[in-house]
Amino acid sequence: MSTTTPGDGADFWDAGEMGCGELILKLRKHLKRMPGQVMRVVAHDAGAIHDIPAFCRMTRNELERYEPETHTFWIRSRSDW
Repeated sequence: MSTTTPGDGADFWDAGEMGCGELILKLRKHLKRMPGQVMRVVAHDAGAIHDIPAFCRMTRNELERYEPETHTFWIRSRSDW
């Protein structure tokens, strides 16, 4: 049995310096289009480290991993959109 690690087959979105409001709205749209799949998101906005985990908790999406050196988040979209 193989183990899937965050990033295997993940969709990718570079949100750049996009701020909280726009970042969260667009992230939600991306995740809704890919239920049950993992998306890799790069977000350089200083608030993203707080905003993305809070968004995941509130929307029942799973933050699988965060890599601070590259500002990269791996998020598994919930399957019951």
